[in-house]
Amino acid sequence: MNQHLDHKALLGLLERPQLRRLLEAFNGKGEETRIVGGAVRNALLGRPVTEVDCTTTMLPEAMVKCANEAGFRSVPTGIEHGTVTVIVDGEPFEVTTLRVDVETNGRQAVVHFGRDFVLDARRRDFTINALSLGVDGRLYDYTNGTADLQARRVRFIGDARTRIREDYLRIMRFFRFHAEYANGEPDPEGLAASGAERQGLSILSKERIRHELLRLLVAQRAEDTLGVLARHGFLIWLLAGAAEFGRFRRIATFDREHPVPVWRLAALAVMVEEDADRLREHLRLSNDEHKKLAAYARLLAVLKTWARPIDAAAIRRLVAVHGVETSSVVLAAIDGEPSPGIEKQARDALDLFGSGAEPVPAFPLRGADLVARGIPKGPRIGEILGLARQAWLAEGCRTDEAYAKELLERVLART
Repeated sequence: MNQHLDHKALLGLLERPQLRRLLEAFNGKGEETRIVGGAVRNALLGRPVTEVDCTTTMLPEAMVKCANEAGFRSVPTGIEHGTVTVIVDGEPFEVTTLRVDVETNGRQAVVHFGRDFVLDARRRDFTINALSLGVDGRLYDYTNGTADLQARRVRFIGDARTRIREDYLRIMRFFRFHAEYANGEPDPEGLAASGAERQGLSILSKERIRHELLRLLVAQRAEDTLGVLARHGFLIWLLAGAAEFGRFRRIATFDREHPVPVWRLAALAVMVEEDADRLREHLRLSNDEHKKLAAYARLLAVLKTWARPIDAAAIRRLVAVHGVETSSVVLAAIDGEPSPGIEKQARDALDLFGSGAEPVPAFPLRGADLVARGIPKGPRIGEILGLARQAWLAEGCRTDEAYAKELLERVLART
């Protein structure tokens, strides 16, 4: 069923003051500049437009000259590819010269600059990304993209296998855009072409694969699309391991308002700490991303052997050791599993820590406390603090001054 497109929101783009100034400066004297791609697509769908890209008949050098004459700043962010970032009253816009592919190798295309909007549109990946909007409010659609937007369908422009062979990352983008913009099953031609050309993914950098996968994981229909990837043999290759759909579903519900890609990856693909290490190498994860996956795995391991239902006292210990964020994510991921059970009071306590209404308990002793009592600096300090911390965790993570003094006296009496 076709769905309504928001042409009022589309025309609203032209009412943005900085963008309007740019278009007025970059149109005329035989040159034409239009809004293109994602901004047009999202406006028609009634979605937020945060970045606006433009395409133009002007060559990069002419863009820089025009920007300077209009009082704008220009930054040659990708000038060899025809892209100049034009900054109008603090707002940046990427403006790219119209292009024509002359050679492709599955990763990067050799292009020539051109002046033909039709040829530029037809070299793009999907019909819904090839729309452009003129300064006069006219919508240009050379690939039937509006019909696909109305149908909530993602289709390659022209022959799907040809488009993929130009850049194999388009396989990942096909599934990611399907997850974000489509309804129902993927376009059959695009799905078949992606399967036939999947070996081309192996020539791509792991960083490019990682970038697209993490974006897919937070898309609106990520769960359904992951199911498609699994059924057609893509997911096990992407993860280099098994997937846990139940936990992914729970995390996608838990963080629906503010999705965090790395936590969704953890829920989907991390069962033990070795999974975190494998994914770090397989996807070239950042140190921070790997640290989160490893923390997720460690807490999973702790809870796997947890004998009793988790109560408020247990939550206090968990957040003290593992942090509020990791504890919240892991408990959401395993919610509903047979063991361990999570009591309502535990959920309430976790909510208090999450909101900041209850401060996370901090271990009340420091090495300086022991030095002040005559313990010489050295390894012994760490050993005593370790014993004290174990007692502190077992006794409810109290932080009042009286308890801290009593704990200090107790551990000193034992040493």
